[in-house]
Amino acid sequence: MTAVLLVSGCPAFAQAPPPSPATANTPAPAAVSQTWQMLDYLATDYAGAVRDGQVQSASEFAEMREFAGTVRQRIAQLPPGTATPALQAQATRLAQAIDARAPTRDVASQAHALADALLAAYPVPTAPAQTPDLARGATLYRQNCAACHGVGGQGDGPAGRALDPPPIDFTDRTRADQRSALSLFEAVSQGVKGTAMAGYADRLPVEDRWSLAYYVGTLAYAAEARDGAQAWQHSATARARLDNLDELSRARVAQLAPVLGERQARAILGYLRAHPDALPKSAAGLTLARERLAASLAAHRHGDAAEAQRLALSAYLDGVEPVEPQLDARDAALRARLETAMGAYRTAVAGNGAEAEVLARQHEADALLQRAQATLSGGTADAASTFLGAWTILVREGLEALLVVVALLAFLRKAERPAMLRYVHLGWSLALLAGLATWAVASYAVAISGAGRELTEGLSSLFAAAVLLCVGLWMHRKSVGGRWQSYLKAKMAATLDRSAWFLFGLAFISVYREVFETILFYVAMWNEGPRAWLLAGIGVGAVTLAAIAWLLLRTSRRLPLGKFFSASSMLIALLAFVLTGKGIAALQEAGWIGVHAAPLPRIELLGIYPTWQSMSAQLTVALVLAVGYALNLRTSRG
Repeated sequence: MTAVLLVSGCPAFAQAPPPSPATANTPAPAAVSQTWQMLDYLATDYAGAVRDGQVQSASEFAEMREFAGTVRQRIAQLPPGTATPALQAQATRLAQAIDARAPTRDVASQAHALADALLAAYPVPTAPAQTPDLARGATLYRQNCAACHGVGGQGDGPAGRALDPPPIDFTDRTRADQRSALSLFEAVSQGVKGTAMAGYADRLPVEDRWSLAYYVGTLAYAAEARDGAQAWQHSATARARLDNLDELSRARVAQLAPVLGERQARAILGYLRAHPDALPKSAAGLTLARERLAASLAAHRHGDAAEAQRLALSAYLDGVEPVEPQLDARDAALRARLETAMGAYRTAVAGNGAEAEVLARQHEADALLQRAQATLSGGTADAASTFLGAWTILVREGLEALLVVVALLAFLRKAERPAMLRYVHLGWSLALLAGLATWAVASYAVAISGAGRELTEGLSSLFAAAVLLCVGLWMHRKSVGGRWQSYLKAKMAATLDRSAWFLFGLAFISVYREVFETILFYVAMWNEGPRAWLLAGIGVGAVTLAAIAWLLLRTSRRLPLGKFFSASSMLIALLAFVLTGKGIAALQEAGWIGVHAAPLPRIELLGIYPTWQSMSAQLTVALVLAVGYALNLRTSRG
């Protein structure tokens, strides 16, 4: 009889969980999960069948050979892909090793390697969607498992005495060292044929099964886990290898022991299974992004273009976009490269590109995601980087909005319309409050999706750019040929009276589009670095913006009205150019516009991004401005 029985008599574990939306269309998810479970079983229980080249149990050895043959058949039945020949070759070598009664370590190594390669070729969920609840897991264990496995998991429960085979002793470290939380979850979910395992998956949702699997995974390491918190904090190697739920769910002591040492591996893994919330939060989103990216590639390989596109967009919006503030605070250049690479992959998939191109784009994006994971798991930011990051973010994000507001204020003062100033001040001040309110609602009331945030930023940027384009051309027309003098005398008062709410709207939109994103950056930095230096950076940034505003307003007062109109028209035209690039980039991130990389530098301050779409839009704006200015000059001469 098989020794894989983990929860004999527990009425909660039978069927595989339904595939998540992210992998619902990937090939045969149930078959992949069951095949993975067989390989995990082989790696763990081969030692009970063969020792030192001698068969210890004929029935167990026969079962090992049967399972190895079944694995080969199942892999052959999966939809073919580029990895299929390598998987079949590995399965054949594993079966040959078992037939030859190879050493336990060799068989375990081959089985685990094949299991990892299988998941890489056919991605299925390998981690919980949310952090497991260990208190819930303990409750479920007492309700469903303690009667057989005993209160402490030693296999000595009263109801288990009549079972054949007897319940597994979860505190057996030799066996536990070979099991991952994923191993336990699969056994809990799929059940085991030919045993007393009952099939009641419909009684427990997927998150409860993960909580139970994590709790069971702690029972063998209770003693060592007491020192796990300190070991985890002081082991850079462990933090690099276990920086997200996916890696933790698949980790085994036997896998980590050669690197960390057996005792430290048990301490750290026991601690993290009991406290999965100790993992760095920001890296979890990037793990999700890598999973969705892999699932997208699998869908593309099997001809499901729509699903491949959906998963590619989800990889960015649900995985990368939420952690962009943290990544930008640590490595802005890496964040920029990652955005471009993810967009290029989406375009390759959407355009039904050649297999080689799609694969190359996916590998590039995945490599950058791995770098981003390592960056976010590398501890907290230092004081200098926190201060400079806070100052840079405020000045960078606030400068564009400041220029629009200052231009409006200077224009009204030149026109001697002080009563209209309050509409501009009302617009930008309400935008600050609205940005704070939006962040509060997004954080505590409803979830605003990444697509929603990007669409809001993109559409508002393009709207502001269109308005500024018109205003810039209008101001240029009034700056040539002395037209500003007659215009001010005849029409300025009436026009401004009718345009009061227009001024309010332009000031509001120009400021609001920057506020929400800036707050997200600061919230991320608040959780990442020294808070006193963060506040200092914000304070100095605010002073910097105030100084720029004062300087611009003071300079504008000294300019003759004609030169002021001319200079203002050029400034506003530049802002229209910048906002057009940023608006297109935001819509690309939301998936509304494709991404075709261009050999251009990335200059975010000027809204220049290395894509043909954004550059084409900006060139169009520049052309409209050039034609408009030329017509203004020609009309003036006439």
